[in-house]
Amino acid sequence: MFSVFRNAWKIEDLRKKILFTAFIILLFRLGSAIPVPFLDADGLTNLFNNFAAENNIFSFLNVMAGGALEKATFFALSISPYINASIIMQLLMVAIPALERMMKEDGERGRRVMEKWTRYLTILLSLILGFGYYTVLKNQADFQIVDPSVGVFGAIVITMCFAAGSMVIMWMGELINSKGIGNGISMILFAGIIARGPALVGTARAIVSSGATGWIAVILIAIGAIAMVAFVVFMTNGERRIPVQYAKKVVGRKMYGGQNTNIPLKVNMTGVLPIIFAQSFIFLPATIVSFFPSLNKGWFASVVNAISVGGWVYTLVMFLLIIGFSYFYTVITFNPVEVASNLKKNGGFIMGIRPGKPTSDYITKTLNRVTFVGALFLGLVSAIPSFVAMFDQSLRAIAIGGTSLLIVVGVALETVKQLESQMLMRHYKGFLE
Repeated sequence: MFSVFRNAWKIEDLRKKILFTAFIILLFRLGSAIPVPFLDADGLTNLFNNFAAENNIFSFLNVMAGGALEKATFFALSISPYINASIIMQLLMVAIPALERMMKEDGERGRRVMEKWTRYLTILLSLILGFGYYTVLKNQADFQIVDPSVGVFGAIVITMCFAAGSMVIMWMGELINSKGIGNGISMILFAGIIARGPALVGTARAIVSSGATGWIAVILIAIGAIAMVAFVVFMTNGERRIPVQYAKKVVGRKMYGGQNTNIPLKVNMTGVLPIIFAQSFIFLPATIVSFFPSLNKGWFASVVNAISVGGWVYTLVMFLLIIGFSYFYTVITFNPVEVASNLKKNGGFIMGIRPGKPTSDYITKTLNRVTFVGALFLGLVSAIPSFVAMFDQSLRAIAIGGTSLLIVVGVALETVKQLESQMLMRHYKGFLE
């Protein structure tokens, strides 16, 4: 990986793209330190310490925002509204066939229209999430975060600041896509998660200093994290290749076709989305309690306590949800019937399998097996921090989450591949040499 960056740095064009990407990330980190007016920083710190103890969804969003959420800065919402808008548009394409036809038939024009609708939806979600976050902060009477004298004007200013920050981040991501290296949204998520590294080291030092645990446990966690990175890299690059043969055909005096290729089915086809969906779902009861504290009683309080982080119920439910969402997202993003139809139209076939429905059935069967392995992998990665918490509750604060690890490793691998492809393109000699 380091040799790839070193070689890319020697190429002037790639060096400019790397520097531009680094500059945008620097602006993102600066924006993550600009506070929103009318909010008390000390009250926010105490609130998020309470959220971390209560297994609240805001703790998860704070990690994705690189700590900007707990400081209520300009970029507090981070890229979450844009990610949610993109997921909603993907689901709408499956639910509304007209949208899918537009994407296929109109080509580049259809893609631009979908991007425009995604931006509009991002604006709407930014306003909703910004107002929701303001409401949560205002309702925390024990912490006195929002100045009670600001009134409606303060609510509008706070909400608009949160929404504007999210739109600026979306614009930064698009700038990285057009002028930088890597996927812009992924790079911003990567920067936010990496920025939590120094705070994680400080937390580990504080835990050891307090006597809650020793350096040996911390060193073992660090070694385990390195092993997890190697395991994630191995599984992320893993794929099942279905061999495909194209029939030969003669047109005039030339013969076409006859080549061998394959259909690659990645083990981790869904990425981190199943974990994000599962965490959002399992954090929902605790989040409802933060909005409506009066509900924290009776059977609902028992449910919230049962699925708290570190418990075996939480680990089991999380594992099952990840498997379910893995299959769900694979179904809506990969259509074996369409793949089999395209193979048949282009004269391709799988050896020993008849074209048409038998081909689609074979691809579906293979896909289900690969998805099961990928779902087990995601479930295991997400469950490891819970196992650490079961072993020693004090180590929960420094256990690396599965979502963060998958995002960091995935973005690093994708960026390296993009650099390699661009270097290969610039060193290509052509057909005549």
